[in-house]
Amino acid sequence: MTAMILAAGLGTRMRPLTNHTPKPLLEVGGKPLILWHIENLKASGFTNIVINVAYLGQQIIDYLGDGSEYGVKIYFSDEQSEGALETAGGIIKALPLLSETFLVVNGDVWTDFNYNSNFELEENLLAHLVLIDNPEHNPTGDFFLSNSELKYTFSGIGYYSKKMFEGVKYGKQSLVPLLFKAIDEGYLTTEHYAGVWHDIGTPERLEELDKLFLNAL
Repeated sequence: MTAMILAAGLGTRMRPLTNHTPKPLLEVGGKPLILWHIENLKASGFTNIVINVAYLGQQIIDYLGDGSEYGVKIYFSDEQSEGALETAGGIIKALPLLSETFLVVNGDVWTDFNYNSNFELEENLLAHLVLIDNPEHNPTGDFFLSNSELKYTFSGIGYYSKKMFEGVKYGKQSLVPLLFKAIDEGYLTTEHYAGVWHDIGTPERLEELDKLFLNAL
């Protein structure tokens, strides 16, 4: 199975840290965020990783190369000439590089989630999302947990079928409408993850996570 790391965002909320450095290359625990993802994916059996890039994307390409240094094969989906295509748009552009069922993880989260390189969607399903307890910055949640009336927050981790994107036009667009459409039609399932998960959306959250690493030493 192929994994995709979404790394094409502008990093607006992370300014001034992202004025000259793309968010995926910001460091936590002495290591760029995106490298944590690559190492965790490799440890879970993923050897083919697709990364979409846009804002300051050449820095990411130059830093990671073909992935051989990390024991994986990296393929870049380059959006630099178009500007960031958002989540669905980025996935759609990268589809030729992805397996029939594939994993997507947001590049601006840090987690110890155990990815499954052998994950199979149940028959007729289009997506399976990993949900986490609602953090302070998203107290009302995003999606209902399967067979529950409680709303949880989307972790940015999901398994998808290429079929979910059939007939969806190329261009800049969010993934959220496609997810809710799949839910309404009964083609999406969810699971709850109670382990370590951090959203690295602001300089303050990045600093907080870095302090956790320092305190653990």
